[in-house]
Amino acid sequence: MLKVFNLPDLGEGLTESEVLAWKVAEGETVALNQVIADVETAKAVVEIPSPYAGTVAKIYAEPGTVVEVGKPIIAIEVEGAAPAGKDAPSGGANASTTPIREPNLVGYGAAVETGARPTRRRRTAVPAAGAQAPSGAAPAAVAEPAADQSADQPARPAERPRSTPPVRKLARDLGIDLERLVGSGPDGLITRDDVRAAGSAASAPEAEPATAVAAPGQERVRISGVQKAMAAAMVDSAFTAPHATEFLTVDVTESMELLERLRRSREFEGLKLTPLTLVAKAACLWLGRTPELNSMWDGAAGEIVRFADVNLGIAAATPRGLLVPNIKAANRMDLAELARQMRGLVERARDGKTSPQELAAGTFSITNIGVFGIDAGTPIINPGEAGILAMGQVRSQPWEYRGEVALRQVMTLSLSFDHRLVDGAQASRFLAGIAGILRDPASLITLV
Repeated sequence: MLKVFNLPDLGEGLTESEVLAWKVAEGETVALNQVIADVETAKAVVEIPSPYAGTVAKIYAEPGTVVEVGKPIIAIEVEGAAPAGKDAPSGGANASTTPIREPNLVGYGAAVETGARPTRRRRTAVPAAGAQAPSGAAPAAVAEPAADQSADQPARPAERPRSTPPVRKLARDLGIDLERLVGSGPDGLITRDDVRAAGSAASAPEAEPATAVAAPGQERVRISGVQKAMAAAMVDSAFTAPHATEFLTVDVTESMELLERLRRSREFEGLKLTPLTLVAKAACLWLGRTPELNSMWDGAAGEIVRFADVNLGIAAATPRGLLVPNIKAANRMDLAELARQMRGLVERARDGKTSPQELAAGTFSITNIGVFGIDAGTPIINPGEAGILAMGQVRSQPWEYRGEVALRQVMTLSLSFDHRLVDGAQASRFLAGIAGILRDPASLITLV
């Protein structure tokens, strides 16, 4: 029996993914839950396990193809009869049976096959004055204009047409008004084919922009899902949260000496101890004393949300772009455990193995721009957070020390904060507190 596997719902509200690589080939035997492909979402690279054991009959999406959730990616020939309601379409990807959005998450195994599948409640939209929905899966059509309504009959607003974000984007690109379309998908869902058909009928141009071909002397690089997500998040943050930034340069000579001693100790053997490790610990301690910086502005609810734990984001430059995975409850960890967690977090990010869970629910972030030889900057706050701390490079320079000028190791800290949540006094206390720990790490004992 041929079983068609559709791209599953990977969570986090994602509607599409790009196929990066296949781990199997047509004609190859696969086992249940064997990893068959790597796909890239807007948040991470994830592994797709096989929901069936059998032989690969067909691969529908080549590497580099962007696939919508619920669309076929692979067909597997399995032995035995299929349960009711789960028969694969005999025509493959072009069969008349509409692909079903699989509700299994990566890492949770294959979806349970059963004849009793939950169904979506049919929407009872009120047509705009007499327009009628199709009785079956008919081709898309342009809806007729609304007829005049009686003055004593109050008009009910028409329901927003059902479609997915990629379909709405395609409609915008083609200049198609979704309000005038009747969808051919399940329960009147407007599909890509519906939009394209309406675009052809209106002699609309193709969705591919004319600038897709590089001019002489130019190179065009496709924007990845991670880059799209990062750009959207940064634009949203920059134009939503009122940013303010403070800078403070601090003598970190004693902290650098402390780290060198700890590296030689048995407790920290094999661990990578860096100034980032110490700054992360100091930030967790001072976030406990400055809860305004470990909070979120919920304008819709008219509330400020303060978090009990610090989910500490660590910005990581990766081949796929900038990622900010976070360590959950970092404030509960000692320095050694924090160092272990940070090392694993950054390694997974650089290897493209960060999970969507590690990229979600951060409460405060740190970015180490010093590794690039930069002294200071004005970092943009991650959406949903109240602040981000940037670490500059540690450099030797003349510095006042005990009434004399000496060659010391110094670092500049840059704190960007959401001025709706944090005022200047609170931000200054936080920044000065971290600087105090870095200047005199023995002062840590007064905070624990």
